[in-house]
Amino acid sequence: MPMVVVITRDVESRYRGFLGSVMLELSPGVYAHPRISIRVREQIWSVLRDWHSQLRSGSIIMTWADSRANGGLGLLHLGEPVKDIVVHDAMLLVRRALPDELLKTI
Repeated sequence: MPMVVVITRDVESRYRGFLGSVMLELSPGVYAHPRISIRVREQIWSVLRDWHSQLRSGSIIMTWADSRANGGLGLLHLGEPVKDIVVHDAMLLVRRALPDELLKTI
């Protein structure tokens, strides 16, 4: 039962109420629980996914330790992610666009 972290951005208040009832809200939009079973984690994600498919606003990321996943990190997201996460040699990396100033020098 690994720790699960959920991060929300620009979502309706219903998400805050639901997540706050099953996890500790560490900071606005950041929720964590040290021991959530796979079944409970999947049920929470199912609720979040269903709401997001209806409401279509904001973004949600769920992460947990998973030794079978790339980089040892299970990762799910809904909506537009803030960062572009890519897999490279079984590691997770964040890809960022180069600033215009650097593009001009290339």
